Amino acid sequence: MKVLLLDLDSTSPKHLSCYGYHRNTSPNIDKIADQGVRFTNYYTSDAPCFPSRTALMTGQFGIHNGVVGHGGTAGDVRNEGIHREFKSRLETASFPSLFRSLGMKTALISPFAERHSAYTFYAGFNEMYNTGKSGMESAEEVTPTVVNWLENNAQKDDWFLYVNYWDPHTPYRAPEEFGNPFADEPLPEWITDEVLAKHREKIGPHSASEINMYDNRTNPEFPRHPGEIKNREDLRKMIDGYDCGIRHMDDHIGIVFEQLEKQGIMDEVIIIITADHGENMGQLGIYGEHGTADQGTCNIPMIIRWPGMKQGHVNDDLHYHLDILPTIAEICGKETHPSWDGESYAPVLQNGESVGRDYLVISQCAHVCQRSVRFGDWLYIRTYHDGYHLFNKEMLFNIKEDPNEQFDLAAERSDLCREAVYYLNEWHDEMMATMPFDVDPLWTVMKEGGPYHAKGNLPRYIKWLEQTGRGHAVPELMKRHPREFE
Repeated sequence: MKVLLLDLDSTSPKHLSCYGYHRNTSPNIDKIADQGVRFTNYYTSDAPCFPSRTALMTGQFGIHNGVVGHGGTAGDVRNEGIHREFKSRLETASFPSLFRSLGMKTALISPFAERHSAYTFYAGFNEMYNTGKSGMESAEEVTPTVVNWLENNAQKDDWFLYVNYWDPHTPYRAPEEFGNPFADEPLPEWITDEVLAKHREKIGPHSASEINMYDNRTNPEFPRHPGEIKNREDLRKMIDGYDCGIRHMDDHIGIVFEQLEKQGIMDEVIIIITADHGENMGQLGIYGEHGTADQGTCNIPMIIRWPGMKQGHVNDDLHYHLDILPTIAEICGKETHPSWDGESYAPVLQNGESVGRDYLVISQCAHVCQRSVRFGDWLYIRTYHDGYHLFNKEMLFNIKEDPNEQFDLAAERSDLCREAVYYLNEWHDEMMATMPFDVDPLWTVMKEGGPYHAKGNLPRYIKWLEQTGRGHAVPELMKRHPREFE
């Protein structure tokens, strides 16, 4: 068995042409989608980067593995404590170790462990290649390592190669010589002049007036990445910058596929294409960030082309990204590890059978503290720390009719909010009952001063709001976050 997993950082399915995007951003990815199974309601359990990949690699929700943010106590995998053996649980429970148990060579091409000091990310890999720029790599700096590995290993039996590409991650960095294939193509229709005007009034990091998180500064090294969105020209720069990153990356994925063809193994390799999280491109009024527990951030692509299994199939059921561990275990005749939180969807790949979950709980504690429930056509978002966005405590969106999260229906549909809170409580009860700890790491983040990317930044952000004519929001921000001024 030969497996290639492409982990495409910050890639939203809404911006892939195989998911219906109006621009041709992903022709090489699209070919794999046509040959395999494409999942439309696939979500990371924990966002953003570090929590998502830790959940994937451990097979556990962040509430179980301990990583729900980018700093503080939430920035390290929980110690196993007195029950730790000579080697940790990750020796046998990690995603790569699943392939090791099948007698496969496992290799990683990624700088991610260094980016977040996430060295547990290495668990289960035989070989690790750090591409050297902590996630600032452009595709042309990653692809040569991938091609070289394939030249040396493609003809061998039984390998699993995990590759990170970073081009859709901020700041958008497609090389200047790549040009802009989308310069004459229309922008997403839903961002009208009226919508953009509302976004200009919004408060919060990475809103239209502060793409640089807390101000509008730009970096001349990244000319595709704007500091603010004042008009449709700026909006085009933002959207085109992101889409060019995806297309540039897709071109390099095509080079990798050409190498598989050259080696004569393209038709036998299992190809998995996914992401750690998506990217908000206007959802909740946020641009160029993945800082919420919403549809824009947590809905991710998942495409699996497994020779001999279902082809050209679309699955609309609800799944977590960590469900892939028990799925592969079932297909390969292995036992599901008792520590895994995932549920197998092997029948989807084998015969197109529907085996989704009734609801999902998705979390974010790096930029805000939120837990959200995805059920039916609905997304319920519960905010514990608003990250200075002035979100309501409860928000409710009809994802089917309002996929860009423009119309909060929480006040109108309190019945659905109550249903979502029931699901959230059921999930939380199960999580707390199935771990040897009595501490929810979301609340650890709250007690340590709030999400990493927010805490300590309010005083300077207030000055920026006053400079940009939005000082009316300052009293409410100070009321909600008095600890910032102690």
